[in-house]
Amino acid sequence: MRHVAIIGSGPAGFYSAEALQKLYGDEIRVDLIDRLPVPYGLIRSGVAPDHQSIKAVSKRYEKTALSPNLRFLGHVSVGDDVSIEELKQLYDAVMLATGAPHDRPLDIPGSTLPGVVGSAAFVGWYNGHPDFAALDPPLGVAAAAVIGNGNVALDVARILSKTRAEFAGSDIACHALDALDHSAIRAVHLLGRRGPHQIAMTPKELGELGHLEAAAPRVDLEDFPPEADDALLEPGIRKSVTHLRSFAALPQDKAKTIDFDFFAAPVRVEGEGKVERLVVERTRLDDQLRSVGTGETYAIDCGLVVTCIGYQTPPIAGVPYEHGRGRFANADGVIGDGLYAVGWARRGPTGTIGTNRPDGFEVADKIAAACPPGSSGGKAGGAGLDALLAERGVHPVAFSDWQRIEAAETARAREGSPREKFASVDDMIAALGRP
Repeated sequence: MRHVAIIGSGPAGFYSAEALQKLYGDEIRVDLIDRLPVPYGLIRSGVAPDHQSIKAVSKRYEKTALSPNLRFLGHVSVGDDVSIEELKQLYDAVMLATGAPHDRPLDIPGSTLPGVVGSAAFVGWYNGHPDFAALDPPLGVAAAAVIGNGNVALDVARILSKTRAEFAGSDIACHALDALDHSAIRAVHLLGRRGPHQIAMTPKELGELGHLEAAAPRVDLEDFPPEADDALLEPGIRKSVTHLRSFAALPQDKAKTIDFDFFAAPVRVEGEGKVERLVVERTRLDDQLRSVGTGETYAIDCGLVVTCIGYQTPPIAGVPYEHGRGRFANADGVIGDGLYAVGWARRGPTGTIGTNRPDGFEVADKIAAACPPGSSGGKAGGAGLDALLAERGVHPVAFSDWQRIEAAETARAREGSPREKFASVDDMIAALGRP
């Protein structure tokens, strides 16, 4: 029997577990370890709450979790409750699938002023993540600036602009829904260093902005290349640019606006003890399509700045780390003897949820090459971990426990919502009848 520990129960973790099961069949035992008592990672706390169809992939993960040779061990912190070195002694292979849950910092003057919020924190807040439930972003302001030209920036802008009624059917956290319902924000500025042809926004998400009840997207066609140049774009980007061009023809008769500020690089945040404005430098594209500053600046009056500029994997003691890339140091998923990285922990924060599947299968192949099916490493595996955690007074949350937490969240949901998440670890554990 082979024993593998996977740290992190998001998409990368579950796809890797699925790959290992297909390679080894009944000859493997996989322990999926997570710091939180609940599984699914970004599916639960990163995907926008009004995109329930994307969250449905958790049903696939549930099928994997219920297989007899996989265990979920929630509420176990690697680095605190158990070390990487201890796991390597217990398991034939240890896979780091921790994702990239930390915001990349905005490295400009004033970026530490109250009112500057990273997207991981902001998205976690409205998704009910325990780490960010108490965020309390400043919404009693007239305008917000969202820095970034990808789908996360779109999600943030859309969530800031929706009416309460438009969240029907979503699982947005109640504390966030109430706060957004009383928000004073009437203008959202989406800032990108380059132009419309360089956006990383997908057509479906971009098209949603054109159908909001109380907000209208606005673009300046002066920012666009000649329309004939759109034919040179990759099909997905071309569809997105078509959406952007169509925004110019929309009536501007709604209470809120979402302004696309292209060729705009933030240079400093200003304010007396809090965010009051964002100073931006106009940019242009050089011959390599890189943004370069023009020296011309302007100010955007705003009381909230949300940075959607990338994420980082948190370091773990004893694991080599690439600080410049915000990921574990690895060669094609291999960190060292018996230690592997997969998903964003391996690649950095790139790709979609589905990108993690081939990534997981690739790294699983490397484990199978090092630990061939049909052989045994003689490791203690899960039994050894159970004994170690029991000795330390750590009580993992099993998948059956998670199902009880899930049932409790479903039972407390507001009308029309699939669930009302527990936004604290204590409440999750209390739902199990534990102290």
